[in-house]
Amino acid sequence: MSIVDPIENGLKSGWQHIDASRLETAQHFEADVVIVGTGAGGGVAAEVLTQAGLKVIMIEAGALKSSKDFDMEERTAYPNLYQQAAAMKTADKGISIFQGRTVGGSTTINWTTSIRTPEPTLNFWAKEKSVVGLNEQSMTPWFEAMEQRLNISTWEYEPNRNNGALLEGCNKLGWQSTVIKRNVKGCWNTGYCGMGCPVNAKQSMLVTTIPSALDAGAQLISRAKVMQIEHSEGKVTGLKAQAVSNNFEPQGVTLTFSAKHYILSAGAIHTPALLMRSNTPDPFELLGKTFLHPSLLSGAIYNEQIKGHSGAPQSIYSDEFVWRDGASGELGYKLEVAPVHPVLVASKTLGYGQSHAELMKNFNRMQVVIALIRDGFNEQCPGGQVRLTDSGFALDYPLTDGFWQGARRAFLSMAELQFAAGAKQVMPMTEALPQLNSWAEAKAEIETADLGLLRTVVASAHVMGGCPMGEDRLISMVNSEGSSHYLENLSVMDGSVFPTSLGANPQLSIYALVARNASLLAQRLKPVVG
Repeated sequence: MSIVDPIENGLKSGWQHIDASRLETAQHFEADVVIVGTGAGGGVAAEVLTQAGLKVIMIEAGALKSSKDFDMEERTAYPNLYQQAAAMKTADKGISIFQGRTVGGSTTINWTTSIRTPEPTLNFWAKEKSVVGLNEQSMTPWFEAMEQRLNISTWEYEPNRNNGALLEGCNKLGWQSTVIKRNVKGCWNTGYCGMGCPVNAKQSMLVTTIPSALDAGAQLISRAKVMQIEHSEGKVTGLKAQAVSNNFEPQGVTLTFSAKHYILSAGAIHTPALLMRSNTPDPFELLGKTFLHPSLLSGAIYNEQIKGHSGAPQSIYSDEFVWRDGASGELGYKLEVAPVHPVLVASKTLGYGQSHAELMKNFNRMQVVIALIRDGFNEQCPGGQVRLTDSGFALDYPLTDGFWQGARRAFLSMAELQFAAGAKQVMPMTEALPQLNSWAEAKAEIETADLGLLRTVVASAHVMGGCPMGEDRLISMVNSEGSSHYLENLSVMDGSVFPTSLGANPQLSIYALVARNASLLAQRLKPVVG
């Protein structure tokens, strides 16, 4: 079966694409709207605004890749498609962070999980964060529109054994579980979504909104990193970018941009970092206050083959513990699974030498549950802070006593679930615990374990916040439509506008919110005809 490559076909048809790494002299570009970043936010905004008849330029620090480049191997995917080759960490090395760096952003390499913003989150934002107009009723049409646009629907196939164990454990314990909606079309169920979809089944920005925008006359400039927002008297006057090489090193070629309106969609670390680096107004020091859904991992060994590398990476989740004590109560956590690929697992398990080798011998019998802690709702887990450094940026994210109490509860829940699903051994990913051989042993050991920084594996693929939305300038940088409180022709349209974490995987929330806000912006900017 032949694979249709919309990128290859589009480039042949005359798309306006410039690979900045090939430029030898400075260049200047002009448009109605310039968008920084091409992920969930930038991709949606580009399509909406080009369809409104506006001239749009998309700028992306990563490279333009397509299905012909996705070989389903971690050794090529991580350096080519991820920030810092998937080795990004918080400043204290306590949390690993996974983010995309390619055209399409993290939508190109995520696991396709698509979940609407939870109602408790929207209600909390309205009550505590001065957000207006974003309740469940008002957002439903936008969720429905983006679900239709990106073929987001409930996964109808039997879950792989990795997800099946989560479902089985929930059923035996009487816990809530849900079949996940995925943004796929003609999925081959390979399980390698995190390395870029080799058959273009994943309906990422790379194969949907970005080609649509380019077909409508938008321009894409890849391998160009925006370094500076120029502003004066309450308006953005231009952007400066640097061309970067294949290794993302500056090439010495400067690119400048001017537009009527500017949109930042660089993600919840790079958007606030760019604003900070540009000395944009921040009178209440809100920029960079970031949330991660810091996640714990629990491995388990079963008698039968799990083969967690094969099949849809995520198709079941459990919200049994997310909102049990309310949004502002004890830290809740969402239970999902992580795909089991060799480098991913080897780098996120503990031990070394012989003990690590023994663990990897059981690779195909290993199942992994993850618990995503929702942060930002109270002081038990208040989030982190992006700060500028000589080399770029760093993210400080202190893990509080409240977090470790939540981690202990999460490890207990994951172990109970895995033993209920038939696990023979459970291995919480922390040096504080041995391999556990029964639920009774696990309960006793976990309740007294000395959990702590660097002794326990913590990871995140959900970076949120850093440029919060709301109507109260004391607690927000942009309004509820994403427009800057301080620069009249600047909008922010990505996950950085979330005032807290979501308590759910973020891509669908970004799609829907940006579809709404970009449509409102298009109405304001739409050219007058006749």
